[in-house]
Amino acid sequence: MTFDTLLPLFAQADTVPAAVQAAAEAVAETASKFSSADTIWVLFGAALVFFMHPGFTMVEAGFTRAKNTGNIAMKNVLTFALGSLFFWFVGFGIMFGGQTENIHQYIGILDWFSKIGTADGGYAEGSYPGIAFLIFQTVFCATGATIVSGAMAERTKFSTYCIYCVIISAIVYPVSGHWAWGGGWLNQRDVPFHDFAGSTLVHMVGGVAALVGAAMLGARIGKYTKDGKPRAILGSNVALGCLGVLILWFGWFGFNGASTVCATGDDTLTLMGSIFVTTNLAASAGAVFTMLITWFRYGKPDVSMTLNGALAGLVGITAGCDAVSPLGAVIIGTVAAGFLVFAIEFIDKVLHIDDPVGAISVHGVCGAVGTIMVGLLATDGGLFYGGGTALLTTQIIGVVAVAAWVAVAMTVVFGILKATIGLRVPANEEIEGLDITEHGLASAYADFNIMDQLHGVTAHEEGKVPVSQAVTVHTAAKTAAPKPSDGSHPKFSKVEIVCRQNKFDDLKEALNAINITGMTVTQVMGCGMQKGSSEFYRGVQVDIQLLPKVRVEVVVTKVPVELVVETAKKALYTGNIGDGKIFVYDVENVVKVRTGAEGYSALQDE
Repeated sequence: MTFDTLLPLFAQADTVPAAVQAAAEAVAETASKFSSADTIWVLFGAALVFFMHPGFTMVEAGFTRAKNTGNIAMKNVLTFALGSLFFWFVGFGIMFGGQTENIHQYIGILDWFSKIGTADGGYAEGSYPGIAFLIFQTVFCATGATIVSGAMAERTKFSTYCIYCVIISAIVYPVSGHWAWGGGWLNQRDVPFHDFAGSTLVHMVGGVAALVGAAMLGARIGKYTKDGKPRAILGSNVALGCLGVLILWFGWFGFNGASTVCATGDDTLTLMGSIFVTTNLAASAGAVFTMLITWFRYGKPDVSMTLNGALAGLVGITAGCDAVSPLGAVIIGTVAAGFLVFAIEFIDKVLHIDDPVGAISVHGVCGAVGTIMVGLLATDGGLFYGGGTALLTTQIIGVVAVAAWVAVAMTVVFGILKATIGLRVPANEEIEGLDITEHGLASAYADFNIMDQLHGVTAHEEGKVPVSQAVTVHTAAKTAAPKPSDGSHPKFSKVEIVCRQNKFDDLKEALNAINITGMTVTQVMGCGMQKGSSEFYRGVQVDIQLLPKVRVEVVVTKVPVELVVETAKKALYTGNIGDGKIFVYDVENVVKVRTGAEGYSALQDE
């Protein structure tokens, strides 16, 4: 029996004990303040959105090269960690503070350490405590911040990226979020801006920041030819990228569904079911129609584009998942797929902005498109449903305003960072990989490393050691090459060169210059007498470390072996330990499989 049932019984008596009365009122007040179901739903949604971060990590790692996997993992972890700290420290107040005051139409208050979001801070618009809402909004903030990681992958300084995470989480994201979600000017329009779960306020914010960052950073080495033609730089693990997309798809049900911040009432329960359906249909339509478009344009369905297509549909539906019909969701997913494919091509081929994972197109372009389409397809107020142009106008104004704010703010931020500590790692570090140069991690995949096609780009190492200061070397006397025993057959020699990865292009160009037209190149792992370099793993020194190297093999007869060796030595020399080694072998015969030619003719051009 509860106090609510006891009170009527006491009311029939002459008096009600004061203690009982006070306890009953306290219980009644507590029971009416918060809903257990709503609070649990908000916290469960926060957990689902957090689970999207492993998805982002997998997508970015799968769509980029293995030598940068550790760096990508580190950035995604720090994005969430730094974002959580600084959104709690100042961002939450800027986004949600002072929402009832006219002066705060454009920015909230400096509420240090989110006092309004604590249990006794008083922020609780709904039937859930403010502290639950704080963590729910924190995971959204971190989602917007992590989008930039993929677009700027494989060439950004780690220290610079950490500073960016702090600024976007503490200031840039909260300001535009306040305009619509914090009671600001977009929310106060006659027809309020409608972005239910963040197509614009989360995803487009990240996409625009990614556009600015990638443009100022410049393309990866080897991405474009001298005449500006883009080259494909393949990702290291498509299966990992696919798993990441599926995890994101799963987490998106929390991203959109839990944005109801309520799980009670028949109308709300119906709305939750509708949101799940529209979210799933838009993602499905995005994947299917991206597959069809790429199949038609490229002759075969593109795997990575199709994966991006599912994400494009998810981003597009996020603004209006609560406001459109299932058919409307399919239309949004389909339109997002079309914009995705052509945006990726335009950004890559026309703007020459290198975006390894397609983050600008997926989140920036499709976020804007999905938000605007709410003004067309919303069943209540959309233009296609007889609602006129008022909602559509507000949606366009909101998209343009948020994009302008983020573009200006991030241009200033990245501009200052570029002029001070720099945005980009040196060329030799980019070619060698950010795992080893930024974190001392030889390879994120044990005993395995994908060799990159550097497409003729030469990395000139900094700090090349003069001969007088190089490692002490004892030069052996040269001996004459042996002559063929009977003089009738030319001698064949195999030259095997093991060198640093970032010197491969220097070697290739040098060998081409002396008319070496054929070579075999292999990615290998190994160490010399110095047993690799000293690195630490979890604070423990690694005694012997296999380092990634390149092995180049050529067989010569017309070109003198001595010339090949001297050419290789000049191309590979830095004077530092680890320059490599050259091995020379006798070869008995050479056979060309296609023509059957043997001996000297098998090594000549036809």
